[in-house]
Amino acid sequence: MSSEEDFSLVDPQQSEDTLEGVHNLITKQKKTYDQLLEEQKDLRNSRDDRREMTKQFKQRTEKLTLDSKKDELSYRDQLAQEKKKVDQMKQEESDLMRQIQQVQDAIKEEGDQNDYLREQADVIKAMPDKKLVFKGATAKGADWEVFEMRSEVIYPMEGGTALITFEEEDVAQNILDMKTHHVTLVEDCSITVESRAVQLMLPSVVEIDSSVCPNRILVSNLPKMDEETLKNKLEIHFSKSKHKGGEVDECEYLPDSGTVVITFVEDHIAKCLTETEFHDVKMDKRNSHRVRVTPFLNGKITNLKTRMSTCPRTVLLTGIPQVMERETLQDLLEIHFQKTNNGGGEIEAIVYNPLDQSTAAVFRSVSDDAQEE
Repeated sequence: MSSEEDFSLVDPQQSEDTLEGVHNLITKQKKTYDQLLEEQKDLRNSRDDRREMTKQFKQRTEKLTLDSKKDELSYRDQLAQEKKKVDQMKQEESDLMRQIQQVQDAIKEEGDQNDYLREQADVIKAMPDKKLVFKGATAKGADWEVFEMRSEVIYPMEGGTALITFEEEDVAQNILDMKTHHVTLVEDCSITVESRAVQLMLPSVVEIDSSVCPNRILVSNLPKMDEETLKNKLEIHFSKSKHKGGEVDECEYLPDSGTVVITFVEDHIAKCLTETEFHDVKMDKRNSHRVRVTPFLNGKITNLKTRMSTCPRTVLLTGIPQVMERETLQDLLEIHFQKTNNGGGEIEAIVYNPLDQSTAAVFRSVSDDAQEE
């Protein structure tokens, strides 16, 4: 049998009373003690291993935490750099979009400019030929005169009024300063009139934008013939498709320029006809006449500024009663205001409008002055 087995032929209670039994018991307890020491050693070793493992885990955990913080800082730096790159790309994209918009605006502006120049070329082309004869004197460039535009103003006259234009401005001012005038008509009969300044609204700035009309043409270089016959011949010619024409809506003769304006029903007809400047129109069975066809221009006032101007030589007389014939009363007024002892002077023109009648006077503005025509 093995020594580790708890087996004996002697009764345990009886063996403790003997020396041999005590010796066996001591041996047994020693073995148990050795086992306990061995177990304690194993436990101590296991504890040390656990502590070492814990220490290693702790060191590893600290290292992992430190690496994690480093990775986090690196990630944040990388994220900040990437965000900066994204912001730079967005800025570059914004700059590119702005440049693209500027290029598109420049292209549109160039296109508008080209359209404007093309339209201006059409406008210049549309100007009808007119022969001019220069009768002035030539001079050096420093002696040139300023171009002046005369504007005509229709001045409505109320009944019982008169307009008198004097040759001298001082006379007109003297009449205005006197205000009230007693005009003798016949012996022991006179009328009282008042003098007032004439105020006219005149244009100071006029800007007109011209454009080509899409459905009209201007026909010039016309022969001298009956107006209705001429319009009929032109309408017949330009209404035929073989002449690139079309249905005519209206044919109007302009007597001041000796030209004809033809209006078509469709817009594209006018452009087709103006592509050919000269057209041979059959005026009778044997003869044809070459006319010039140009675009018709529409004018639109884009800027208009006005100013009030006082006529320096013209005065308005009011409160004139209708007591005699128009011509007789007008002559008496002219006689009265032509006399120097009445404050008057030489009269250039006079217009009298009786009561219950309406008329208008035409004033012509020259520079800053106003005159009655």
